Amino acid sequence: MAGPLREFEDLHVSVDDVIYMPGLEASAQKPHPFVYFISIHNDSPVAVTIRGRKWVVHEDGGEVSVVEGAGVVGQTPAINPGEHFSYNSYHVVARSARVSGSFFGETATAILEKSDRSIVFVVS
Repeated sequence: MAGPLREFEDLHVSVDDVIYMPGLEASAQKPHPFVYFISIHNDSPVAVTIRGRKWVVHEDGGEVSVVEGAGVVGQTPAINPGEHFSYNSYHVVARSARVSGSFFGETATAILEKSDRSIVFVVS
C-alpha cells in the first residue's frame, strides 16, 4: 500500500436493512442477534479494494466493544468504478445499541478510509 490514509469521498456506504433475528444462536449474556445488510458503492473513476473494517458498538448501559478485522465477511472485494459490493452479517447485543464504523481500502495509488457509517440495533 502506498501513501497516507485519507477519506475517499467517492465511496458511499449504505445500511440497507437491519433485522432482529431471535432464532439465531446467541449467548445468555448477549441474547439479541441482529442481521444487517450493507452496500459499498464506488462512484469514483478508479477501482477500490476493501481491505478491512472497524465497528464500535455502544450499548445502552455503557458497554463499548470494538469489532475489526481484515476484509468484510472473509473477502477483500475489488469494486470497479460504478459498481457496488453488498454483504450481510450479524451481531449480538445485550441491549439496544448504536454502531458506527469505517471501511479501509486502497486504490493503485492511495490508502483510503470511509468512516462514520452507523447502524442502530433496537431491543424492545
